Amino acid sequence: MAAVDVEVDRAVTFAEQWGVPRSYASLSELLQQEEVDIVHVCTPPREHAGLAIQCLQAGVTALVEKPPTLSLAEIDELIAAQRASAAGVATVFQHRFGPGALRLRAMAAAGDLGRPLLATCATLWYRDDAYFAAPWRGTWEAEGGGPTMGHGIHQFDLLFSVLGPWREVRAVAARQSRPTQTEDLSMALVTFANGAMASVVNSVLSPQQTSTLRFDYERATIRLEHLYGYSDEDWTVTSAPGHDDIATRWAAERTRKTSGHDGQLEAVYDALDGGHLPPVTLDDARRTMEFIAALYASAFTGEPVQCGQIVAASPFYQRMDGTGAPWEEVSAP
Repeated sequence: MAAVDVEVDRAVTFAEQWGVPRSYASLSELLQQEEVDIVHVCTPPREHAGLAIQCLQAGVTALVEKPPTLSLAEIDELIAAQRASAAGVATVFQHRFGPGALRLRAMAAAGDLGRPLLATCATLWYRDDAYFAAPWRGTWEAEGGGPTMGHGIHQFDLLFSVLGPWREVRAVAARQSRPTQTEDLSMALVTFANGAMASVVNSVLSPQQTSTLRFDYERATIRLEHLYGYSDEDWTVTSAPGHDDIATRWAAERTRKTSGHDGQLEAVYDALDGGHLPPVTLDDARRTMEFIAALYASAFTGEPVQCGQIVAASPFYQRMDGTGAPWEEVSAP
């Protein structure tokens, strides 16, 4: 076990605090010196793709914090690098692994809830101006986007893991208040391949903070409200008339587990022990990243965007701001 930081003093301090035996100033040095099973990439987003590719080239699996890359172009580079490697890349989307999400997906897959009809997904958080003093925050070049990319991504990734492939997005985005290049607010209307519809809101302007997901099925409403992580206490189930068994079954299966990193890490290590690619795979993460690109494309062009529409020739394939944020034109002298 070893720690890496470009500021080696920070790596040493971290290693001393957590009992890590060795420290390095670069990932390449670590990969040369150590026998490594997995690397957890926790850097600012700009570094994610390059570090993950280094791991793949060394035959080492990488677990990458969100967002996995800054663009669809970068995630496709990662997918290509993974094909040439014996290792894999997984993205940290820990909310997929909480007990409520596991139960909801199982009940939906079994047909117990009926058809999905409607969903709402709101990440209403508050980040003041001081939060964006870090030079990489709030920039297209280093963070890739605003709350759509770095905050709400957890909630709508969970939404997609439940409802499956999205089909179309119509969106708006704005820079209302924060001193950023990127948006500080976005809203989207999403249709899914299974016919369900959803609204998705991402904000860093909301003093009363909440992370809320609601799923309306034919036979029940399943609702989650939390902030940065949930337990079974944060879920409520309202059965449609004649389907009280759904709420009864949900209550009977409650646990004390939470949606923290522990659940995903356990799944990742189990996959490695079994010789499998760890969850969440690059193909899974790409669907979420494609949604982000489509949201920005719709917001900046005023047009709906279909799944699969953003191809290599699109400016939104190379960068999430694509043709440029409309507020940049307003701000120009």
